[in-house]
Amino acid sequence: MPISGNGWELHIRRQGEQSRHGRKRTVGSYQVYHDGTAQAPLSGTSVETKGPGDNAVRGNGRCVEAGRYPLATQNGSHYVTLGYLVSSDPDQTPKPGLELLETGNRTEILVHPGHGFLASVGCINLTSALASGSTDIPFVDSRTRVIAVIDDLKSYCGSRFPHYNGHPIANSWVVIDDVPSGK
Repeated sequence: MPISGNGWELHIRRQGEQSRHGRKRTVGSYQVYHDGTAQAPLSGTSVETKGPGDNAVRGNGRCVEAGRYPLATQNGSHYVTLGYLVSSDPDQTPKPGLELLETGNRTEILVHPGHGFLASVGCINLTSALASGSTDIPFVDSRTRVIAVIDDLKSYCGSRFPHYNGHPIANSWVVIDDVPSGK
C-alpha cells in the first residue's frame, strides 16, 4: 500500500523474516513522510513479530495486517506518548509510544522501543539495521528513534497535536506494506 502523500505518514515496508532459536521476527524498513516528502533522518529498520498479519484474532501473536492506520497518543501503564521516562534501562516505564487505531479486533498495537531479539506481541519496534537474527535490537537506539518520530509528529502537527494521552492525532498515519511475494 503506497503512502497517500497527504499528512504525516510513517511508512513500514516489510522485507522478510529473521529467526533465532525457533523465534521469528518480521523485519523491514521505515521512513517518515510530510505530505509525501521523505524526512531523511527519520528512517531505519522496523521490527515486528512473525507474519502473516492478522487483525481478526485478539492476542494471536502475529503482526498487524498490512494497511493504513490512523494514529493516537498512547495512554497506557507501560507506554505513553506524553510523559514518558528517558532511561537507558528497558525495564523502566513508561516508555515512549504511539498507538495505531482501527486495527480490527486487535488493541494496543503500538510503535515503541524494542530490545533484545524482539519486544513486541504485534507492535512495531524501530531500530538501526539488523544484520541477522542473532543481532539484538539496541534499546537506547530504538528509544531514541521512537522519540525522534514522536517529536517530529508533534512539530508537524503544531497546535493540533493532542495535549493528553489517549486521543487521536489528526492527519497522521502508519502505512504498512507486506513482504513482497517470493520472499
